[in-house]
Amino acid sequence: MTDEYGKLGDHRVRRVGFGAMQLEHGDREDAVKILRQAVELGVDHIDTAQFYGDGRVNELIRTALHPYGNDLRLVSKVGAVSHPVERLVLAQKPAQLRAGVEENLRTLGIDRIPVVNLRRADMQPGIIAGGDQVVDLDSQLAELIALREEGKIGAIGLSHVSLPQLRQALPAGIVCVQNLYNVLTRDHEDVLQECAARGVAWVPYFPLGSAFDQIPTVTDHPVVVAQARRLGITPAQVGLAWLLGHSPATLLIPGTRSLDHLTENMAVAAIELDSEATAALDALASPGPDDHTVPPAT
Repeated sequence: MTDEYGKLGDHRVRRVGFGAMQLEHGDREDAVKILRQAVELGVDHIDTAQFYGDGRVNELIRTALHPYGNDLRLVSKVGAVSHPVERLVLAQKPAQLRAGVEENLRTLGIDRIPVVNLRRADMQPGIIAGGDQVVDLDSQLAELIALREEGKIGAIGLSHVSLPQLRQALPAGIVCVQNLYNVLTRDHEDVLQECAARGVAWVPYFPLGSAFDQIPTVTDHPVVVAQARRLGITPAQVGLAWLLGHSPATLLIPGTRSLDHLTENMAVAAIELDSEATAALDALASPGPDDHTVPPAT
């Protein structure tokens, strides 16, 4: 049976959390309902960022859930900022990372962020760093370590990194890695395996693919659809359940603006795919999005 809990640093959390990025679009009251229902259903870690809706998502989280329960782990990220024209621009310099942490603290209404992910910009998908935004990893980690020592963040994570970068960063005490990964796109299998070996949580973004070009949508794949029909579950549940079964290091943060989909996502923790479904899905994989049109940073 798939374990319902995993580790996020020193804390035990449910393996199915909530990704709040989608809440930057849509109705405010509905977003507050979704967040409150997520916690009622057992979500104990929520992924966010100040650059989601220029602080709007953080403010929604604060409105819905503040004061936060002791068991709720808020996970934010730094490395980009909102822009009125380009939507996002990079903010990779150490001083910009610090400013990003301060803004997250302000909009979330807290004195300490449990986990902050450093969103790197060295590879697609997303914005590639250039000019003065090309910053060495060690300088960034030094700033985050200082923020951790000051008590402003609890732990450090990484997002969008290669295996050499993960290994370079491990002495800083990395607790999680967020990379693009799902049943159809597995370019970072090596990073996943390193995380599993090192006790680092693996948190795949776009776990069901994306509407963006060259990132296949998991729920549209005929094998996924066929297995969902055979098992009597949804294609989304098939894709998410495969991720949980593929590695015990995996923590999921599926996002949604639908209460029905939220309930379905949370039910995935109790779904264990049978050997037929697992074999069929294990055989699926497609090339990653390198050298193609890329989506915004996550």
